[in-house]
Amino acid sequence: MNVSAGEDSDGSADEGRGAELAANLARVERRIADACRAAGRDREEVTLVVVTKTYPAGDVRLLAGLGVREVAENRDQEAAPKAAATADLPLSWHFVGQLQTNKVRSVVRYADHVHSVDRLRLVTALSSAATAAQRQVGCLVQVALDAAAGDRGERGGVAPDAVPALADALAAAPGLRLDGLMTVAPLAGAFAGQPRAAFDRLMEISSRLRERHPAATMVSAGMSQDLDDAVTAGATHVRVGTAVLGVRPGLR
Repeated sequence: MNVSAGEDSDGSADEGRGAELAANLARVERRIADACRAAGRDREEVTLVVVTKTYPAGDVRLLAGLGVREVAENRDQEAAPKAAATADLPLSWHFVGQLQTNKVRSVVRYADHVHSVDRLRLVTALSSAATAAQRQVGCLVQVALDAAAGDRGERGGVAPDAVPALADALAAAPGLRLDGLMTVAPLAGAFAGQPRAAFDRLMEISSRLRERHPAATMVSAGMSQDLDDAVTAGATHVRVGTAVLGVRPGLR
């Protein structure tokens, strides 16, 4: 059977993109492995979560073919249709962006983990939606290391002093599971420009959290530019987008 020029072109494009993603993944894997080795950690202790925002479902399929199982999005408007389009794949979806309560019902339909829980109202909304959907959603308290006591961070999250109460609320909420903590290296405050120090501080908060909630062992920290520091500090999950998928179209 003859293949049309269009089909051949599409196939070549997919093959080229697949090779690009494979090479990028290999580089990221080497970075993680090197950081683990330097820190005396096993590579298996760190989970790579690939953030696919702005990229199509086709890239998610290519990544799945390369062995990626953990993927993330930060906007429900993009995540929901992408998760639906790849529902046949063995993927675990992570929601990593700031979450509005009016998007919660949609998010709990596909997300296995929500990394950005930062207020009691969101806990209540997530619990109600997860219970209605008969799902259990793993949740992380987002810690804002640029926030003063009682405040929220510029990029979401709660100040360290608010973590215990929010964690207790999550642990007690039906349909939710307290998995641990997440942070984004701050752009302001005492830890600005010091990702390693920020991640070390997160690990201190995590250690105290585990005294009360021993199962809350997940520490989500580090992105393309600072994943090495996060792994060295002890992160269990790194959220990597650009280093795997390339510079996003809107940022070129």
